Amino acid sequence: MQRTVVTINSNGRQAASFVRVASAVGWQVRAQMRDLNGLVARELSELPNVTVYLGQLEDRKFLDNLFKGVQCAFINTTHWGDEVAIGRSLADAAKKAGVQHYVYSSMPDHSVFGNNWRALPLWAPKFTVEQYIRQIGLPATFVYCGIYHNNFTGLDFPLFRMEHQPDHSFVWQAPFHPSQPLPWLDSEHDVGPAIFQLFKEGPRKWNGKRIPLAFSMMTPIQVCKAFSRGLGKPVEYQRGPIMINCPIPSGYREHLSALEYTLGEQGAPYFGPDIEKDCPVLALQLWEGYRDMEEYAREVFPVEEAANGLTWMEEVDTPRREVELDYSQINC
Repeated sequence: MQRTVVTINSNGRQAASFVRVASAVGWQVRAQMRDLNGLVARELSELPNVTVYLGQLEDRKFLDNLFKGVQCAFINTTHWGDEVAIGRSLADAAKKAGVQHYVYSSMPDHSVFGNNWRALPLWAPKFTVEQYIRQIGLPATFVYCGIYHNNFTGLDFPLFRMEHQPDHSFVWQAPFHPSQPLPWLDSEHDVGPAIFQLFKEGPRKWNGKRIPLAFSMMTPIQVCKAFSRGLGKPVEYQRGPIMINCPIPSGYREHLSALEYTLGEQGAPYFGPDIEKDCPVLALQLWEGYRDMEEYAREVFPVEEAANGLTWMEEVDTPRREVELDYSQINC
């Protein structure tokens, strides 16, 4: 069945993954973006069946026009702007337009579980929006995305830096216990097919459900072993504090501090204790063709590193090109 679907922040990893799939199967996509800057934005704007809606999510008239006559929506709000206010306005516009299935990319608020866990500032607003969507009775499903494979980088980026060593090995330093299971997801490869399957099966099966969207549970040690196999190089995990060696937004700094305490020191489950038990079973029900960590490390990581101006894959010491870091694409 051909449908019309809305996405927002459509050049982000999650939305772009879904837009590519929906376009390929002939769905009509209304892809909201703030501008057409960047390679991904231009790529999506040229796909068949995709209509780009340039506008601000704070504009309620724009939202009414965006949702008018659509059946489905995949919504991933971000921390740019007032995320809770924008999330509520989006839900209101969808409810007004009679959207039949609203898939919202949520995350947990760890403080609601007690145990002296702190809320993570970039996640808790999503949980607040989720509660509002439930309150207004919008037919909705809530996906909780695991840690992106694509977060790993050789750039001097906090938390997921895969640091290249002089002997051509790699070191990943993070605050997680070496044996702590964490949920993983290749966002570009696997979000789109999973969300598409949710829409196909519809709210009759998934209304009100929370789905941990992660296709593997791996400890940091297991992640490094998979990376080592994929790269054919030694990869070592070191438990340690999050190193911040470059300017980052203040909100992200606070988020990392809370993550280091709640997930690192306290060892809280990434998604919280209520849905993490369903990893990776529910995700695999939606999509079995996922890209695992070893495949990512072998086939994608070197390509992304080269695109970022890094040259370790050539095993020569050449200057690195300065690259602007895009914090909006990180899911941590």
